[in-house]
Amino acid sequence: MILQPGVGPIRSSTYLPASPEHVLWGRLPCAADDPVLTVDPGTEVTFDTVSHEGILEDQGRDPRRYFGEHGVHDVLEDAVAVAASDLPRVFGVDGPHVVSRPVRVAGAEPGDLLAMTVVETLPRVPYGVISNRHGRGALPGEYPLDAAPCFSVFARVSDDGASGLLPLRPDAEPTVAFPLAPFLGIMGVAVPGGERPHSVPPGPHGGNVDINLLTVGATLYLPVQVPGALAYVGDPHFAQGNGEVSLTAMEAPLRATVRLDVVPREEAVRRFGELAGPLAETAEHLVPTGMDPDLDVAVQNCVRAAIALLGAAYGMDRRLAYAYLSAATDFEISQVVDVVKGVHARIRKSDFPASPGSAR
Repeated sequence: MILQPGVGPIRSSTYLPASPEHVLWGRLPCAADDPVLTVDPGTEVTFDTVSHEGILEDQGRDPRRYFGEHGVHDVLEDAVAVAASDLPRVFGVDGPHVVSRPVRVAGAEPGDLLAMTVVETLPRVPYGVISNRHGRGALPGEYPLDAAPCFSVFARVSDDGASGLLPLRPDAEPTVAFPLAPFLGIMGVAVPGGERPHSVPPGPHGGNVDINLLTVGATLYLPVQVPGALAYVGDPHFAQGNGEVSLTAMEAPLRATVRLDVVPREEAVRRFGELAGPLAETAEHLVPTGMDPDLDVAVQNCVRAAIALLGAAYGMDRRLAYAYLSAATDFEISQVVDVVKGVHARIRKSDFPASPGSAR
């Protein structure tokens, strides 16, 4: 089933399409951006998202032609409209991502946390694209193997919707199957000032965090930086391995419903301490993050964030927290391809007794 704009299941009565007037391309919202919606805390918003793969200049900026070459003739109308639009963007200077314009959350103030909980992710198409570009990815001097600026792989979705399918060799039938786990690579809040950040590097504002644990049921907590938070989403994925080494994962459009809640400052500090950047939470894990252009520093930042979190949430001595993390916690590479590299830790909540300061 193809979920064209406004067609098919839309979970929330608060719906934001991905038409050109509702998105930014290559940049993230800042304080100077007017919100396209204002909602109360606790509101679920259904976002249509568009993938940048298949609409970029090095793929012809013509999704009907690009996907038609792979036998796809029912192409998303909003992807076609974005590709044909005059949205302000400079290829090779701005980022590739199509991002929603911001949603204001009433009452959110700097010092609070915005909690973005993923409620539903519906694939809008039965295919996606995985790309590698010269000068990008984990092996920028080695791949792509030829002079073409971009090597893009068309990946189909299995009939049951559970797997992505790839061939062993170009032009062969797909025989490699891998599980799908849809999530939004970009979830964030606006930064102060009048300059929109580049869409590629993540930071304290969230943005392109690319944490594949942020599937349905997960929450991303972000320090609010401007009144109203000005939340946004983008960069939809059907699947991604930790690292995202070739540059992109299985990029494909989603209809995603996200609940926007505000955690007041006092409660936020009691539950998590003073957060300097994004914190994720799943049913099983607390997931602190660390970021830096240097992967070693990103790991160190994540370890420090994890130690501080265990102290705030459970009252754990820092020396014991450090020891616990070494014995019991996996530190994983979120991605190494977004200029600012990301690391996240998976702390099992079941390892700890409940306490007044603990997370949900």
